[in-house]
Amino acid sequence: MALIAPSRRVRRTPFSDGVEAAGVKGYTVYNHMLLPTVFESVQADYRHLKEHVQVWDVACERQVELRGPDAGRLMQILTPRDLRGMLPGQCFYVPIVDETGGMLNDPVAVKLSEDRYWISIADSDLLLWTKGIAYGYRLDVLVDEPDVSPLAVQGPKADELMARVFGDAVRAVKFFRYGHFDFQGHDLVIARSGYSKQGGFEIYVEGSHIGMPLWDALFKAGADLNVRAGCPNLIERIEGGLLSYGNDMTRENTPHECGLGRFCNTETAIGCIGRDALLRVAREGPVQQIRAIEIPGEPVPACDRAWELTAKGRRVGQVTSAAASPDFGGNVAVGMVRMTHWDAGTELVVETSAGSRPAVVREGFWI
Repeated sequence: MALIAPSRRVRRTPFSDGVEAAGVKGYTVYNHMLLPTVFESVQADYRHLKEHVQVWDVACERQVELRGPDAGRLMQILTPRDLRGMLPGQCFYVPIVDETGGMLNDPVAVKLSEDRYWISIADSDLLLWTKGIAYGYRLDVLVDEPDVSPLAVQGPKADELMARVFGDAVRAVKFFRYGHFDFQGHDLVIARSGYSKQGGFEIYVEGSHIGMPLWDALFKAGADLNVRAGCPNLIERIEGGLLSYGNDMTRENTPHECGLGRFCNTETAIGCIGRDALLRVAREGPVQQIRAIEIPGEPVPACDRAWELTAKGRRVGQVTSAAASPDFGGNVAVGMVRMTHWDAGTELVVETSAGSRPAVVREGFWI
């Protein structure tokens, strides 16, 4: 494949020197930034993630900061999830929708105080949408992108590694909660979260200058834990049902179609853009929805475009992510399937880039 040409429009991260020294073999572009995609191989990285601990450069999860008296109001305008019970110290997964109820992003909101939030975004220009909403509503709030770059520590040995660097108190941080921890005189927000099902943390590194000192400290502390540089792993995230914005869902889909209806409190999320459209969807139900799809047999090729799902020659959906799974056998996949064919056990045909293959809808994801 052609190389990604470096430029100021495709930004390096505070951890890029460490990523390159670790032997990164592939990148993608995410929020105009470099995101590693593979180190040894997708399969080898997968096995290591499940057995040891990895440090991920996910600085591409840019933060949209809301700060000011109307920060809470703006946050609620953006999402159909009711945020009235959200307290400082909590992280909420929040679908962000437009006026039609279409998904614009699926970030994690971090409430730092009553008048300050970070929105840790997926791959779309949410900063521009948020600035436009704030201006249009004449809200008393500053919307900006701060110098904050997440660094993830993921895997079954993550707690041990983090405790060696930040102290045993980090072990007490609960899922989707955060605490403040010192690193060389710098106060860092650390949340128990991350884009894997193996457990771990995300460190919100405020200040690019401490990126490499922190990277080096984690690797020094984890030498006997077999720590390696890693990245979000295609196989593991499909097995766990972790969706990728821009791949598995886009602005054409509502949260309910993406299986995210449980994060929508449309009756009580007063003021949310798209609330009226989502009320109709909540009442009537979606006509298509994300499903786990199993594709038996030999490994499928790379799924870099949507693959059509058919039943008796008629289109009934599409597969958007797929990979061969070493642990579960066959191929694991994510697809959007029409309600007439989304029941578990339904047999379909998927048109891969290498030809037709049988497929079956599963009851749920693999882990």
